Amino acid sequence: MVELILSEAAHGAEPAGALWSSPSWWVALAMTIFFAVLIWKKAPAAIGAMLDGKIAAIAKQLSEAERLRLDAESLKAEYEAKLARAAKEADEMRARAETEAEALVAKAKADATALIGRRKRMAEDRIAAAEAHALAEVRAAATKAATEAAAKLIADKHDAKADKTLVDQAIAAVAKG
Repeated sequence: MVELILSEAAHGAEPAGALWSSPSWWVALAMTIFFAVLIWKKAPAAIGAMLDGKIAAIAKQLSEAERLRLDAESLKAEYEAKLARAAKEADEMRARAETEAEALVAKAKADATALIGRRKRMAEDRIAAAEAHALAEVRAAATKAATEAAAKLIADKHDAKADKTLVDQAIAAVAKG
């Protein structure tokens, strides 16, 4: 029998009656007692309650995140609307500025044309005045020259006798008239 126990021990088999001395048996017993204590102390219920609390906290965080997402979407829509209004106002301002610029350019052209017309008329008036003045000077010079020439001719060709005849004719014409 000793040989049988030795041969079984050599081959890894445990001797019969040595069940209490096996480490595997003690581990199994300890695990069984551990699980029995866990069940007796209602550990699964406590673990379930703890997990339920975590699930509730996660659900609360998810609902908060959903609320924040909806708030962010509404803010995004609001700012997109504001951006669209600002872009529309900018386009309207640009259109008004272009219209005003066109009106200013047209007014400047009209003012420049009127100024050119006034200056042209002023220049023409000055030229006409200068021509009239020059013409008057030429006429005055021509009249003076003609008067001097006539006086010289009269002085050269008329003597006292011819003057007496002319004066008599003039008096006669006045007396008739």
